Amino acid sequence: MILPIKGRIDSANAAQVEQALQSQIAGQTDLVLDAQDLEYISSAGLRVILRIRKEHPELRIVNVNSEVYEILDMTGFTEMMTVEKAYRVVSIAGAEEIGHGANGTIYRIDKDNVVKVYNNPEALKDIQHEREVAKLALILGIPTAISYDVVKVGDSYGSVFELLNARSFAKILANEPEKLDWCVAEFAKMLRLIHGTEVPAGKLPDMRERALDWASFMKDYLPEDAAQKLYALVAAVPHDDHMLHGDYHTKNLELQNDEVLLIDMDTLSVGNPIFELGSMYNAFLGFSELDHSIVRKYQGFDRELSATFWQKSLAAYLGTSCPTKIREVEDKARVIGYTRLIRRAIRRDGLQTETGRAEIAHWKGELLELLRSTDTLLFDRNELEIEAVRENLEEVLAFLGERLEAADCTPKARMQLELAVEEIFINIASYAYNPDTGKATVRIEVSGDPLHVTITFIDRGVPYDPLAKADPDLSASAQERTVGGLGIFLTKKLMDDVVYEYRGGRNILTLKKNLE
Repeated sequence: MILPIKGRIDSANAAQVEQALQSQIAGQTDLVLDAQDLEYISSAGLRVILRIRKEHPELRIVNVNSEVYEILDMTGFTEMMTVEKAYRVVSIAGAEEIGHGANGTIYRIDKDNVVKVYNNPEALKDIQHEREVAKLALILGIPTAISYDVVKVGDSYGSVFELLNARSFAKILANEPEKLDWCVAEFAKMLRLIHGTEVPAGKLPDMRERALDWASFMKDYLPEDAAQKLYALVAAVPHDDHMLHGDYHTKNLELQNDEVLLIDMDTLSVGNPIFELGSMYNAFLGFSELDHSIVRKYQGFDRELSATFWQKSLAAYLGTSCPTKIREVEDKARVIGYTRLIRRAIRRDGLQTETGRAEIAHWKGELLELLRSTDTLLFDRNELEIEAVRENLEEVLAFLGERLEAADCTPKARMQLELAVEEIFINIASYAYNPDTGKATVRIEVSGDPLHVTITFIDRGVPYDPLAKADPDLSASAQERTVGGLGIFLTKKLMDDVVYEYRGGRNILTLKKNLE
């Protein structure tokens, strides 16, 4: 039952107002007071509402203007019952769409302001959630815009943000292609900032739990062994309290007065970066693999630029130009991305249309192929997994060089590290899997106090301890000396520490070089 309350409710008329209300609500349930025309309420009026609330625990007050809402909020009424503000109405007719996400669309309503219109017509809880997580992100050091108003837009609600003359990265890329590398650098910088931000436990949803739901859904649509492996891969990703944006693409980064701002914060969560990279792959490539026009529709630029931006951004994020490393992480991201795409398409009746069936079949084929060669979804920016063949030495040395650039490494120390890495990698390539081939993992970590480099080689070849071999007799004549054996000897001499262990079916050789 909806009853209007109007004008002023004060000491002079509170008794009459209460009598009129009580005469209408006897025996009623689900009672709503519509305060659209209520201009003023004193403590006498508040007592009337309180007495009604005691008799009708379900009582709600709606369409409250800001002045009356402040009184109700100040006196605790907003805590004891549902009180809904009256929201100003905003029109988006003719407004420019500047962003589109899973939960809503962002429009520019004037040169200073944008509004995010939510898909859900009952979006007030969603809006409150986004405002809370945006404030949390800002406190944790993520530059973002905070909504300053909630408005009514058609049958739904929207959040209003001040974004003075801001331009999305999507618009910059579409109109100023010469700024590609700048956009890539800022895009990767923001992504590293997000993923490097630790969130207090329990403040944001855990993306791992959602990913387990995605993998579980796939059990009815993949061969049993593939479905089991997919679920196991996701389950093996440990819990992580570092921030994820959840919908990170070029329309959700805005440049305002030379400051880069992250927007559309309702998808914030925590988890391993691979879950973020999976959704990013979809935004730039996955959705448009069969229909290249899709990326222009959503990002505002063509598929070729989208692919270039993705590759460059992933390389910048990982801090490497190594094709093997970039491909390794991209393939892990594709496992997550295709899982999400297939699930999304099926849930949206994709199996009922010719286009949908073609897309699902394509993504499923790609996913099954990836599952055959993927043993983990985890990745380490400082780690390169590569086929242990001599031809890949150049790539390994390039990966080492990138990691040493930030270490202020002297030319002498760099030469010694390169020599040691060459000797060990060629040794693995030559003997670990002979006559077959296999993979080697090279992990390069630079850390301080004192500054040093740690390089770890891991392979699953024949167990072999290179340190067990005796050093060559350097005093012997040329005729007496054995050809070979100098590589390990040089490595031991050039490094400050060399340690070998065989564990879990793997040869693990660790080199350490002090840089100070």
